[in-house]
Amino acid sequence: MDQAALISVGLPAALFLIMVGMGLTLTPRDFREVLVAPRATLFGLVAQILLLPLVGVGLAVSLDLSPALAVGLVIIAACPGGTTSNLFAFLGRGDVALSIVLTVAASLITIVTLPMFTSWALGHFQDSSQVLELPVLRTILTLLVIILIPVAIGMTIRHFKRHWAEKGEKLVSVFGLLVLGMVGGRLIGLSRPQAFTVAIELGIKNGTLGLMVTLTLLHSDAMSVPAAVYGVLMFLFGFLMIGYGRLTGLGRS
Repeated sequence: MDQAALISVGLPAALFLIMVGMGLTLTPRDFREVLVAPRATLFGLVAQILLLPLVGVGLAVSLDLSPALAVGLVIIAACPGGTTSNLFAFLGRGDVALSIVLTVAASLITIVTLPMFTSWALGHFQDSSQVLELPVLRTILTLLVIILIPVAIGMTIRHFKRHWAEKGEKLVSVFGLLVLGMVGGRLIGLSRPQAFTVAIELGIKNGTLGLMVTLTLLHSDAMSVPAAVYGVLMFLFGFLMIGYGRLTGLGRS
């Protein structure tokens, strides 16, 4: 498979598979977490969907990044948490149910917010004589296809073939702002496992989605650099978080 086919077909296919894996972990009862622990859920969503992209904008401006890198940074900051965050939350003894709900809810909401932040960044950071526009409608439809549909497929498989789902979710998980999450979460009264989980969701982003937007929809290698670099570094953050959770006895808090 040549590079063009890998970008145009391989990335969306990989993301579709990852989102099916997310659906394999879910049952309708999991969404009760939104009502059972609304403070943790709402804080996690606001931090992930609104605050983190604003942090990305601030970093891009303060570091005086090139237009392409600035847009790429905003894009990866605006992406939802990745499915791997659920695995890290489990290994670090965090609140796994909260992690799953935050990942799914943020993924669904960013169908709208990710195109909004991307379009704004393109208009703000780019040279007006060389403006690259995001195909907003196509982006929304693409995100619907690779997020909403595969999650529904995964949930359906789990409903009818639970043993398949339990095996498949492990395989897909493998495939597939610590301070803001931990400190902010503790300040508003979240338990340590909840604050830890929010931090995981903020730190483990869906890098594959960021690459798909920059490479498949915007066709920009330069804009994909932040997502590509972050896709490697986030695993270091994740393993550090696991170590922190286990060394501090997080699950016994």
